[in-house]
Amino acid sequence: MNTREQASKHAICYNRPAPDFFEGALLGNGGLGAVVTSRPDAVVIHFGHNNVWDIRIAEKHQDKIGTFEDLFARLKEIPAGYSSLSEEAWYREYVAMTSENYDFPYPRPMPCGSLLLGFDRRTTEVLGHKLSIDSGLCEIFFNAGDSFVTLLVFVDQNTDRLWATLRNSDGETPRANIFNRIKLIPDPNTPPELPKFAASVDVPANQLAFRQALPYSLKEEGVAGDTSKDKAFRLSARVSRGIAFQGSANGLEAKLGEGAEFTVSVELKEGLDANVPGETSIIESPDKESFSAAFVLSEKKWEDYWSRSGVALEDEFLERVWYRNLYFFQCSVKPDATCPGIFANWSYGRIGSEWHGDYHMNYNTQQPFWLAFSSNHVEKHLAYANMVDHVLPVSRKWAQEYYGLRGAYYPHSAYPVEMNMMPYPVPHWGWEVCETPWTVQSLWWHYLYTMDKSFLADRAYTPIKEAVLFMADYMKRPDASGESWGDDRYHIFPTVVPELYELTPGFKKNSDCIVDLTLTKFLFRAFEQACEVLGHNEAETELLAEVRDILSHFPDYPTAESQRGTVFVSVPGEDPEVVYNVPNGISTVFPGEDHGLHSSPEQYRIAVNSYLNHRNEGGNELVFLNLAGARLGKLDLERFKRQIDYCLLPNGTCTDKLLESGGRYSDTTPFDYMGPMGIWFENFALPAVVNECLMQSYNGIIRFFPNWPMDKRAEFSTLRAVGGFLVSATADEGIVQGIEIYSEAGSPLRVYNPWDKARCIRSRGEKTLTGDVLVMETEIGEKIRLIPS
Repeated sequence: MNTREQASKHAICYNRPAPDFFEGALLGNGGLGAVVTSRPDAVVIHFGHNNVWDIRIAEKHQDKIGTFEDLFARLKEIPAGYSSLSEEAWYREYVAMTSENYDFPYPRPMPCGSLLLGFDRRTTEVLGHKLSIDSGLCEIFFNAGDSFVTLLVFVDQNTDRLWATLRNSDGETPRANIFNRIKLIPDPNTPPELPKFAASVDVPANQLAFRQALPYSLKEEGVAGDTSKDKAFRLSARVSRGIAFQGSANGLEAKLGEGAEFTVSVELKEGLDANVPGETSIIESPDKESFSAAFVLSEKKWEDYWSRSGVALEDEFLERVWYRNLYFFQCSVKPDATCPGIFANWSYGRIGSEWHGDYHMNYNTQQPFWLAFSSNHVEKHLAYANMVDHVLPVSRKWAQEYYGLRGAYYPHSAYPVEMNMMPYPVPHWGWEVCETPWTVQSLWWHYLYTMDKSFLADRAYTPIKEAVLFMADYMKRPDASGESWGDDRYHIFPTVVPELYELTPGFKKNSDCIVDLTLTKFLFRAFEQACEVLGHNEAETELLAEVRDILSHFPDYPTAESQRGTVFVSVPGEDPEVVYNVPNGISTVFPGEDHGLHSSPEQYRIAVNSYLNHRNEGGNELVFLNLAGARLGKLDLERFKRQIDYCLLPNGTCTDKLLESGGRYSDTTPFDYMGPMGIWFENFALPAVVNECLMQSYNGIIRFFPNWPMDKRAEFSTLRAVGGFLVSATADEGIVQGIEIYSEAGSPLRVYNPWDKARCIRSRGEKTLTGDVLVMETEIGEKIRLIPS
């Protein structure tokens, strides 16, 4: 399979001007992000960057928050008969006080300004654009009266620079200039209290630039403060020398005249204020040769990216979803840039600022990286691992000072800026215990899918152990076990169901949430295995004994009787008809990985009932719920496709859209209200759902085409499986035609046999294998072929 050629089939085309942010073409290199829009009189490109934030942070009332035990004791005194804890005046005041910091508009991603290239619409007309996802090249098409002209635009994959050049309709021959003005526009919603940008127009150099300082904190007038932590960015645009360039009285703008060849380079510099050049610094002059040289180097990056994996599906819609979202993933994240928040590296005005564009640790931050493992882009997950390292110190501090427990309590919300306290210490969401095991889960996946012991030892083990310490202490508290419970279990109490109920009077719905249980069980089992792999069993004897004691006295998953039979619910005593936001009831399937096609018939039946019975109001389920359906082999692909189509925006991304009222939303709530908020980074994980339809390996045994209609051809190349295996396979004419497995780590291989007899072809010879599960030892670098015998 030529995977880049497959990607080239799925260009994103728009056959009219695209003036709206969500109509524009998305470009990026994992740090720098650009949105290329076109209006009838200009091309306007909006810039953002994962590293560029308004880094101010409010951390008031640290001395008033108190401790968990003090607050818990007061909450226990509130009458259980109240309809809400907010009926208690002191609690209303406490919530207002603890949420005040989060109510400030900062920290947030800071838009980096826009480039405008204007033209005379009497002689030039925008026809539309094409974004080639195989190379990251955007072509904007113009009718220039006597000829057709194309503006080629791409973001450099090796440096934070955008390039654009004009070509004739053949796409090759340089074209004389059609633009009559160039302008840099600092973001119109830059907070007025920030220092004003510094602008420069250098006519001899054909360059515009502005520099924006981003102070760590606002200083009182007349008072000198520490500026060593201040940051800044500088946006510069330089036009090729052959273009007439005349300064304008309108500030960051210049008139453009005739020229034989038009090329522009736009560079973003960001970092500590002391390291960002002044606005008078001159960038390298662009020309057609430097444009071409940069494009060739960027193409190599894209070629390498697409070579990592690929699919060829008879279902063209799902194939398109797979390639386009992997394209967006490459544009939006890389390990040497800040881990993206909710809306990644694309922002303008207030777009990308909702919820601070921060890290939400009850699925939003984790979900995009579900894609990284099976799609064989594990290196992208290092950005997430860096984020975990960033939040670990404040998580340890919160566990010790607020809870009085060991380990780390990972946050509900966090920022990629310096933090001294939890950004959201409000109990009714801040007490979501699931976020502690959830934050570290993918660190264990990283090891399982790569078998990289160095990563496990150096990057994963400590954050995982810190989560284990906290959960062990939390579950062994006197309030969470003992005679008052009427059993011998260790419970998770109190807790909060993600996006549901908050804290309730009498804590009626605040114990043993199913998401907490399944992720904590995952965490404890991962820690046991990590200790075995790293040889830490003796050193961790005491903690392992605690873990095993808790697992042997672990609460059962809560269930209820529904019209479809027994189902899992989010907390004991819950109505099975409740309308969820986050799909809690199927969390044992995913992300808990406790149930699936491998389960006993009884547990599988309950899991399937739970999936089929699930009601979801929409907004948090497009990937999450459908991935669980694929894990069970019950995902209706046609319905899945219709839901994707329902959520699609003109730029090819999927927004979060509502599905039904009756939960938190009413019949008058706009079902598309989240669309204008920004580019939803989390939904780039859609290819992970497709991958799980084609191959599953979560339980250590590779299963082929578990949720694929076998009357449709499907082929995949080098998807990554647990055990460090790169797997390729083809299904056609109702059967699996052949399988090739490359062993990176030399792990034992286990495969669910798709045939009665399998012919196994290896360098050491051939043999026929039978049985439901094929088991064999492998060597590092070995290729194994399996075909029907």
